[in-house]
Amino acid sequence: MPPPGVILNIIEHRRRAEGEGSIENPVKFHGQDFHTLRQYCLRNRLRFTDGTFPPDSSSIGPGIMEDHDLARVVWRRPWEVVKNPHLIVDGVSRFDFGQGRLGDCWFLASIGAMTFQKRILEQVLPTDQGFGNDYAGIFHFRFWRFGKWVDVVVDDKLPTINNTFIFVHPKTAGEFWAALLEKAYAKVCGSYSDMAIGYLSEAMLDFTGGVYVGFNLRRPPPDLWDIMHRAVKHISLLGCLTPQGQKSGNAVLPNGLVTGHAYAVTGVTQVISYGQPVRLVRVWNPWGQAEWTGDWSDRSSLWQSVSLEDRARCLQIADNGEFWISLDSFLKNFCILEICCLSPNFLDDSKCRWASSFHDGRWVAGVTAGGCIDHIETFWTNPQYLVTVTATGPQYTEHHGLRNTLVTLIQKSDKTHRHLSPNYGIDFYIYVVPPDFQNHRQKFPSSFFYGHNPVAKAESFPVAREMTAYFQLKPGKYIIVPSTKHPNEASSFVLKIFSKLYILAEDCCAQGHLDISKHLGAQIPAAPEDGNSAKKKFSCSERHEMENFQHVFSQYHDQYMEVNAEQLQMLLNEKVIKGLTFQTGGFALDTCRSILAMMDLSVTGKLCNEEFSRLWKRVLYYRDIFLKFDGSHSGRLPLNKLRSAIHATGFTVSDGLLNLIALRYSSSSGELSLESFIFLLLRLDCMDKIFRNLSSGSGIHLQEKEWLYLTIYS
Repeated sequence: MPPPGVILNIIEHRRRAEGEGSIENPVKFHGQDFHTLRQYCLRNRLRFTDGTFPPDSSSIGPGIMEDHDLARVVWRRPWEVVKNPHLIVDGVSRFDFGQGRLGDCWFLASIGAMTFQKRILEQVLPTDQGFGNDYAGIFHFRFWRFGKWVDVVVDDKLPTINNTFIFVHPKTAGEFWAALLEKAYAKVCGSYSDMAIGYLSEAMLDFTGGVYVGFNLRRPPPDLWDIMHRAVKHISLLGCLTPQGQKSGNAVLPNGLVTGHAYAVTGVTQVISYGQPVRLVRVWNPWGQAEWTGDWSDRSSLWQSVSLEDRARCLQIADNGEFWISLDSFLKNFCILEICCLSPNFLDDSKCRWASSFHDGRWVAGVTAGGCIDHIETFWTNPQYLVTVTATGPQYTEHHGLRNTLVTLIQKSDKTHRHLSPNYGIDFYIYVVPPDFQNHRQKFPSSFFYGHNPVAKAESFPVAREMTAYFQLKPGKYIIVPSTKHPNEASSFVLKIFSKLYILAEDCCAQGHLDISKHLGAQIPAAPEDGNSAKKKFSCSERHEMENFQHVFSQYHDQYMEVNAEQLQMLLNEKVIKGLTFQTGGFALDTCRSILAMMDLSVTGKLCNEEFSRLWKRVLYYRDIFLKFDGSHSGRLPLNKLRSAIHATGFTVSDGLLNLIALRYSSSSGELSLESFIFLLLRLDCMDKIFRNLSSGSGIHLQEKEWLYLTIYS
């Protein structure tokens, strides 16, 4: 059995801090190590078959083939279909492959754009493999997935019908790099059918791990041509999209363009026609056919108006899906331009070096999924990031007047299959931190957002995996608040911040970190302890109960003046729960066993008089807090009140810890019972004391026996 997921998250965080997930040290997808597996196959004279993405209908997935065709599919290795298969022959080209039955033009257009960028191609397609002497039927590819590079292993069995490949297939020379790359990406997505619909930006980001910017060509920026020209010169991928037609699906228009279709932008240039400069964009259709037939198409007479040199440099008359189109016609016939670059340098012509900051986060329903600013009462609960922008140093140049900050928000998939992961409308807001909040380091309260307006935000909650916007920010402090459109839309996300200026970004709430010593250590509630100061926190009736706890204890203890778990259960249910105005399920026996273990200083399996006294005071105190925040008197505490209720006890919890609390202790309806709330607070107190007593200040070192003792009896 694998370790619990929260432990795996801690391990992953530590490994990432040590460099795992970089392009040099990618994470092994499904734990498969390419070199180890290949060596095993070579040593045992085997051909690799991937059990995690088996050659059967489950890897093809539903919806893209009829059942009678699916039954005819035979998975074959390349050498079983063609003679002399190769991974790559004389470099890669967008003309090496053809699209199959799968509607993944968004993915193939991104591949076409990648064939122009050797550095990006080498990131995705390692050169240590092929069909030569070390061939063992195993290949691997690398993708950037939500903040980390992963190395994906596949076998080379491809689906065929009548010995014909049904998805991406080689056009010439038996090159299989594109077909195997498609298979590896299908494995990451869950199946081939999970790639049937997608966005250019997804594949572009997964190929580069870089900076994505999309442009609405209905409202293009005035410097769009310059941006495109710089992007082509930098290490960038460019793609574009045509508007959807009157009907869903793809239709070829009279001008040769396909509706609702993704294309790669493969070049930009300027020529002189009839004495006037004309800006041209070269576009490639991943179908390998269906080209633009208007001005500057392959057979347009306008090519006769340019110099012989320009004609020889640009014009290639071939039915290969690639064509030239003027910038004006491009803007009229395409709706979106997407650019993904290794850095934001293409956005302007300054020589600034961009600083960057990367953050993992999560929206949890009822806790940190507050929705957009329209839901002002819950908006503040969203994750918050404090960004300090400094104007000093070499980053700050004479170009500081240009847009200097770029923010990308990516919602992460936590599902095995890509199509099962909902894409919510996402956005982010940027607020200036005013002077009276300059030293604020905790989560900004709801009152802040009632009284301040954002200085910047992205456009309008696009329903997509990622969105990007860039701004001009002056030096100072800002709060960035990522959000979904509606409250309680749960998802993980990645926030990337780039700036030309010095930038320090930190989570206001230590999002994603479980650091009890930092967030609880100095703020343990004093109220439940002995002494007059504690008693001031309680009502008169509760003080009376505390002062007479001996009477309560005496009703349940045994002849040795101790209570066991069964006796504790009766005591809590009859003295704490009974008499309340609402119905509860009461304290379960297993819960009482855990409570007893946390308070059992003598490790006898029972509570003595003194140990019970400590417990009794805490239970009454936490019950009082619960009743205060249970405004409906239902015995159920909504998650949106959980942070305030915990804070009222004297604890300060991070967003990451609060998310885990909600997942662990709340019901399916998003509420905490009184029993769960009391147990939670007892456990927080206990675990904090364990850490503070066993740590050296920075961490805990335990022997295996000590660790087992601690976890079994606590």
